[in-house]
Amino acid sequence: MTVFSPAKLNLYLAVTGRRADGFHDLVSLVAPLTFGDELEVRHQEQGGGSRFTLACDHPEVPVDGSNLVLKAAEAFAVAADWKGGAHFTLTKRIPVGAGLGGGSSNAAAALRALNRLAGNPLDEARLADVAATLGSDCVLFLRNAPVVMRGRGERVEALPEAALARLRGRRVLLFKPSFGIITPWAYKQMIARGTDYVVPGEADRRLAAWVAGGAPAENLLFNNMEPAAFGKYPALPLLLERLRRDFGAAVAMSGSGSACFALLQEESGDAVAAEMTRVIRDCWGAVTFVQVARLA
Repeated sequence: MTVFSPAKLNLYLAVTGRRADGFHDLVSLVAPLTFGDELEVRHQEQGGGSRFTLACDHPEVPVDGSNLVLKAAEAFAVAADWKGGAHFTLTKRIPVGAGLGGGSSNAAAALRALNRLAGNPLDEARLADVAATLGSDCVLFLRNAPVVMRGRGERVEALPEAALARLRGRRVLLFKPSFGIITPWAYKQMIARGTDYVVPGEADRRLAAWVAGGAPAENLLFNNMEPAAFGKYPALPLLLERLRRDFGAAVAMSGSGSACFALLQEESGDAVAAEMTRVIRDCWGAVTFVQVARLA
């Protein structure tokens, strides 16, 4: 079977502090996209080789046990007491080091696929428990809708329908420079700076005000991981400011970066997206990744 593995955007991200276990607490509203990877899964009998194997069309993606797809497969086999094996073929479209959740999404896709292959031995709650052991972003990808994440990302809450309606189907323009940002580096910068954290109560208050109100998605955008990234990579804030100035666009960085996004107005059609793409590639180079997508 082949399963879709979507990218995600952090429309709202407030990191509130470091935990005793070394992770960070956060409050985030995250939306999966209609753009992403594909993961093909084929049952394979166990022989003398590995029980789970992986191939990928992207040379920078590891295909050994460090890949979250294979970690997810091993975790599923233990949780479901499944004795089978599988070969995964990953078609990679989500850029690496982008803050778009590609690895976590691939892990969640592997869990969903193996659960179907094995006859659905795990219900949604048990799948979420397994996903939470793999990474902070994995649980959200088991939902095909915008959600609120708390804790280190393992606590996922549904949004009320009125809030979903302001997000569902919104067009976005994704763009990523040639460099990526490693998430652990970004968090280390936040620790070193010590000035970028949001007080937990304030983080929840801001998000709750948007959810309860009627403001559009443009009013939601926030990411306090931007200052650390922008200090190291000035190409990011310089381009975002130009897009605000020239197009009046609502723009932000997703997660720890380096990918950024702009919300597009439906009535503007493709013309504005095309002109913004031209500006982005003028600034960051002709081979810059740019993609139009929608919020799921």
